[in-house]
Amino acid sequence: MKLKQISIFLENSPGRLQETTKALGDAGINLRALTLSEAADYGVLRLLVSNIDKARQIMMEKQFPARIDEVVAVEIKDQAGSLADVLKPLNDAKISVRYMYAFSGFTDNRAVMIFSFSDIDKAIEVLQKTGQNLLSAQTFGMLDSTEG
Repeated sequence: MKLKQISIFLENSPGRLQETTKALGDAGINLRALTLSEAADYGVLRLLVSNIDKARQIMMEKQFPARIDEVVAVEIKDQAGSLADVLKPLNDAKISVRYMYAFSGFTDNRAVMIFSFSDIDKAIEVLQKTGQNLLSAQTFGMLDSTEG
């Protein structure tokens, strides 16, 4: 199952992150998962949000460059070695993880990993064959995400 994620490119300056999250909050958009990474002069804020189309529209109005990417959310056991177990069949299939982020506390004794893969369709096939629990947009309370 593919999820749509918004990636927002933010100038590394005071207040940009607050301005972005306030604009989304003022529009009634809930943040479901996020990560912020840094480059020299800008950061990349990657978000799963309750309404992807509305979030992108708001960012474009604020002239913050944003794009939509497809990612996969996998629920894994929240215990030592679980991530390595999930990654092994992907590695065997020569699928690269471009980036990932995680959060825990979603359900009891589970963590959720959000992945970007070199070949998302092949990765989904491998994950499903190995019995991994892929989370849907509905699980996150998200609108306008592709399920496939």
